[in-house]
Amino acid sequence: MNLVHDLSPTPEGKDDVFHVLVDIPKGSSNKYEIDEDMGYVSLDRVLYHQMFYPFDYGSIPMTLAEDGDPVDVCVMVTYPTVPGCVHRVRVIGMLETADEAGVDPKILAVPIEKVDPRWAEVKTWEDLPEHVRKEIHLHFKEIKKLEGEKYPKVEIGDFKGVDEATDVIQKAIEAYNEEHKK
Repeated sequence: MNLVHDLSPTPEGKDDVFHVLVDIPKGSSNKYEIDEDMGYVSLDRVLYHQMFYPFDYGSIPMTLAEDGDPVDVCVMVTYPTVPGCVHRVRVIGMLETADEAGVDPKILAVPIEKVDPRWAEVKTWEDLPEHVRKEIHLHFKEIKKLEGEKYPKVEIGDFKGVDEATDVIQKAIEAYNEEHKK
C-alpha cells in the first residue's frame, strides 16, 4: 500500500476528520519526506541550524496543493510519533505562508479526542496558547534562514480559521482527483 495515493484523505464516514501522514515527528531536526511514488521514508536533509519541529509535521494523502505537493499539516501533539504514522485529526485553522515554491499554507490540526483527549478543548487556532502560536510563526519564518537564497522568499501571513483551512483541503482533494483521473 502506498499511503500517499491509497489512503483516503478522510476516514470512512467522517467529513470533519482527516488522515495525516507524518513526515517529521515533533522534536526532530531531521527533515524526512515520504516518497510519493514509492511510499518509503527518506531523509531529505538535516535542518541547517539549531531548530526543531514543535509539532508533528506531515500531509493529507490524496491532496494536491498549489505548490504541487500534498497539503501540509502541523499536528499539535503531546508526544512525538514516527515518520509514516497516520494521524486522525481535527482541523483548527491554518497559517498562511509562501516560500520559493509559491503559496504554501500550513493547516493546523489536533488529534481526535479518542487518540489524545488533552486537545479536546482546542477547537480553533485561537484556543492554542499564545506562546504556541508564536512558536509556530517563528518556526516557519526561521526554518530556512541558513538555506541561502530560499530565506528571502519566505513570507508568513496570518492565522486563518477552520472554514478557510477546510476550503484549502477540499480544493486540494479536487485538484488531486482531477490530476489522477483514471
